Amino acid sequence: MKYETIIGLEVHAQLLTDSKIFCGCSTRYGAAPNHNTCPVCAGFPGALPVLNKKVVEFAVRAGLAMNCKIAGYSRLARKNYFYPDLPKGYQISQYELPICTNGYIDISVEGSTKRVRLTRIHIEEDAGKNIHNAYDDSSLIDLNRSGVPLLEIVSEPDIRDAAEGVTYLKSLRAILRYLAVCDGNMEEGSFRCDANISVRTIGTEDLGTKVEIKNLNSFRAIEKALQYETERQIDTLSEGGTLVQETRLWDENNEQTRSMRSKESAHDYRYFPDPDLLPINLDEASIQKLRSTLPELPDERKVRFMSQYGLPPYDAELLTNRRDVADYFETAITICPNAKALSNWIMGDLFRLLKARKLDEQLRIDNWPLQPTQLGELVQLIDQGKISGKIAKMIFDALLDTSESPQLIITARGLEQVSDPASLERSIDQVLTNHAKQVAAYRGGNEKIFGFLVGQVMKASQGKANPQKVNELLKAKLS
Repeated sequence: MKYETIIGLEVHAQLLTDSKIFCGCSTRYGAAPNHNTCPVCAGFPGALPVLNKKVVEFAVRAGLAMNCKIAGYSRLARKNYFYPDLPKGYQISQYELPICTNGYIDISVEGSTKRVRLTRIHIEEDAGKNIHNAYDDSSLIDLNRSGVPLLEIVSEPDIRDAAEGVTYLKSLRAILRYLAVCDGNMEEGSFRCDANISVRTIGTEDLGTKVEIKNLNSFRAIEKALQYETERQIDTLSEGGTLVQETRLWDENNEQTRSMRSKESAHDYRYFPDPDLLPINLDEASIQKLRSTLPELPDERKVRFMSQYGLPPYDAELLTNRRDVADYFETAITICPNAKALSNWIMGDLFRLLKARKLDEQLRIDNWPLQPTQLGELVQLIDQGKISGKIAKMIFDALLDTSESPQLIITARGLEQVSDPASLERSIDQVLTNHAKQVAAYRGGNEKIFGFLVGQVMKASQGKANPQKVNELLKAKLS
C-alpha cells in the first residue's frame, strides 16, 4: 500500500513587546531566574490581569500580512491544566473566538506555488520553565517567561512532507520578522513549533491517527523529526500494527521520536471565557489603520528585486529573506548600481562575517561591523578599476568596526590599482626575464604557463596591478 503524509504545524511566536501580556514585567531574555516577575505573572490569588494593547496590534498586523479575517469581536479564555510551571493552574489563551481566522501563506515548492491555509492565529501567555536538576531529584521553576506574550499560528493539514514543512516555517518566520513583531530566534525559544502528523493510504479522504511532536527547536530538527515520524508510522501500518493518538518528543541525540503521553483533546482543558478580562472589540477603522502600517513583505520584495535590479531568483530570495539584509542591500545600491556584484559580496563575505560574529540572527544593522555605504563604495571602486578584487578583500577587512571610507584607506596605504601601461610593462619585462624557461615552454605550446606568468606579475606588483591590463599586455609580449 502507498501512503501520503498529512502535516499541520502549530507555531508559537514570542512577540517583541517590552512588557508581558497582562502585566508590566519585562520580557527581556536572560535575566536572573524569577527576576522579571510580579503577583500577576506569578499567579498570586486576587491579582488581576490587564491586556497589553501592543499585543493586540501585533496580532492584527500578523493576521493581515497572512491574509486572515480579523475578528471585530474576540475574547480570551482560560485553558485549564496543572503543571508546576503554570502557577495559576490555567493558561490565558483564546479558544472559540480567536482574533484572526482563515488566512493563508503561499510557499514555493519545486518551482510552483503552494497555498498553506491557516486555521487561526490567536494570542496567549507563555508558561514558566521547569529546570530539572541533574544532581538530585529536585526540579526548579523559573517564572521569567510566565506571561510573555505569544501568537499561536495554526495551519490546516495542507503540508505533505518534511521539506514543505520547513519551507512553510521559513516563510512564516520571514513575515513575522519583516513585521518586527517577533525576532524568530529559535535558539532562545521565541519561535517554536509543534507538529501534528499522520499518514493515510493515497486516494482516501479520512485522516489517519494524529501524532503530535514536541521539542522542535531548529529547522534541522523539524525536518529530521517529520522524516523519522513519517517512516515510523508507515512501517507500523505496513507491518499490520496500529497507531495511537499521542504526544511524542523529538530525541535530538538519537534522532528519533519517543512517546511522552497520550494526546489531550480540547475538551480536556475545560476552556471557558476569562471573567477577569473584557472582550476585544476592533472597529474597521482601527483594522485599516493597522493595515496601513504593513511593510513590503518578503515575496513582494523578492519579485521587485528581480524586476528592478535584474537579480536572479536565488539572489533575490536570499537578500529578501530578512528585512535587515534587504534594507542593507538597498542602501548599498544607492552608492553602487552594480546589483549583482553587491549581492555576491553580501551573500559571500558579509554573511560569513555575520555568522562568525554571531550576528546572523540580529534584526538590526546598527552595530554590524561594516555599514552598507562602505560596502557600496568598495564595490564601486572595483567597478571603476581603482582597485582589484584581491585588494578589495584586504580593504574589506580593514573597514571592519571603523567608520572610515574605503577611498581613505586606499590612499593611506597606497593600494590604488596600477593600470598605467608603462609601469605594467616594466613589471612584465622583469618577470619574462626572470622566468625564461617558462616563457619558452609557453611559446612551445604549454598554454597553462600563462596563468603562472600572470600570477608572477601580480606578485611583483603586490596585487595592485590591473589583472585585465596585465592579461592584455602579457599576451601581446608573448605573441
